[in-house]
Amino acid sequence: MDLLLLEKALLGIFAAVVIAIAISKLRGKRFRLPPGPLPVPIFGNWLQVGDDLNHRNLNDLAKRFGDIFLLRMGQRNLVVVSSPELAKEVLHTQGVEFGSRTRNVVFDIFTGKGQDMVFTVYGEHWRKMRRIMTVPFFTSKVVQQYRHGWEAEAASVVEDVKKNPDSATTGIVLRRRLQLMMYNNMYRIMFDRRFESENDPLFLKLRALNGERSRLAQSFDYNYGDFIPILRPFLRGYLKICKEVKETRLKLFKDYFIEERKKLGNTKITTNEGLKCAIDHILDAQQKGEINEDNVLYIVENINVAAIETTLWSIEWGIAELVNHPEIQSKLRNELDTVLGPGVPITEPDIYKLPYLQAVIKEALRLRMAIPLLVPHMNLHDAKLGGYDIPAESKILVNAWWLANNPATWKNPEEFRPERFFEEESKVEANGNDFRYLPFGVGRRSCPGIILALPILAITIGRLVQNFELLPPPGQAKLDTSEKGGQFSLHILKHSTIVAKPRAF
Repeated sequence: MDLLLLEKALLGIFAAVVIAIAISKLRGKRFRLPPGPLPVPIFGNWLQVGDDLNHRNLNDLAKRFGDIFLLRMGQRNLVVVSSPELAKEVLHTQGVEFGSRTRNVVFDIFTGKGQDMVFTVYGEHWRKMRRIMTVPFFTSKVVQQYRHGWEAEAASVVEDVKKNPDSATTGIVLRRRLQLMMYNNMYRIMFDRRFESENDPLFLKLRALNGERSRLAQSFDYNYGDFIPILRPFLRGYLKICKEVKETRLKLFKDYFIEERKKLGNTKITTNEGLKCAIDHILDAQQKGEINEDNVLYIVENINVAAIETTLWSIEWGIAELVNHPEIQSKLRNELDTVLGPGVPITEPDIYKLPYLQAVIKEALRLRMAIPLLVPHMNLHDAKLGGYDIPAESKILVNAWWLANNPATWKNPEEFRPERFFEEESKVEANGNDFRYLPFGVGRRSCPGIILALPILAITIGRLVQNFELLPPPGQAKLDTSEKGGQFSLHILKHSTIVAKPRAF
């Protein structure tokens, strides 16, 4: 069977060469394509640029080919834009034309071919899903309903760190406790549920499955089968694992959370505040026939990945930068003590009185953007961009990290310097009011989670700095902030061990 498969693959490759050459000639007459490296038949530019299309590698290519360039990755067209003006075209001016999402063979599995909100194409289904998710997740009312829970979870982190004897001496991997906090923050909103400890069996199972989902989806190992469909049979084992993980996760979501909430709903029990949690609203939409059961499950899937991990990465980056810049940490602590009083815990309404804390968060999101290329966009039909023709169903990447780290438009961008947001960048906000700074994107497909992420970041970082002096472990001058990227993400390569010395009030 292996020989037969190889024979078919070789025949397919030969046929694809002929077709690719023919299409290339036809398109050469029809399209004025963006510049880029010269592609070869079948493989395009894949063998030249490799799998790891991270923000830094794409920036190196932009320096050669310009602010808009085209890569042919097998049969896929990939267009990269690296200027604020072109980002505005993609995300705002032509937001409808470039408003769809491109997926790949693995994301098709994990999202049921776009039955979710994040990866569905632009159209009626996306509008419906966005509307259904907005009320229970992404409003000021939700922040006010749940901010007391976020504050309680941050207080619990502080207490647990104080109780750990290693915290003030050899240090702990703080991320592990913060991960539990983030799960509790989001599961309070989704299901009015929380996990008691890092050893909760259900939490451990959920964390392991979500971690495996993230590893499989973010890996570059499957790109060859995505770029060159004729090679997809060699991915059979990888895709089988993806399907098994997906089915196990969705079953866990359904059995342990959705069905349990349905039982509570049948007995007319609501949250402690007498208000519905998110899944109640979503199940109401299902009962009205607006969405089906699969859509409900994929909404839960989106929140598990998009809301929990990305915010956790940003918290981790922010803490690492404060450890490595003790003078900034001290300045932030002084602001908290002066404005609120020593030992007075920060709450959500306090954030607006703390401009330096806001600047620290904005700077962490600028220098260490969790989704440096944003979630990829796609044009369903042939389009124009920057004076070039963009063939239908091209994958459009906006290098948002470079927009916020370009020395031509930012002063000393490699420095972690929150003061820039009081000085030369005093009018720049995280909501996309400046196309040089788009940590959450902007426009129709921007991340609606900004309304949750910013207060959670501020409460968590604020409470830690109020209660601890955060230091690198003994014998280490700084934390290692080497980056690890995936298909979309950017997080710290090695989760940091941090010494947290309690402050005396």
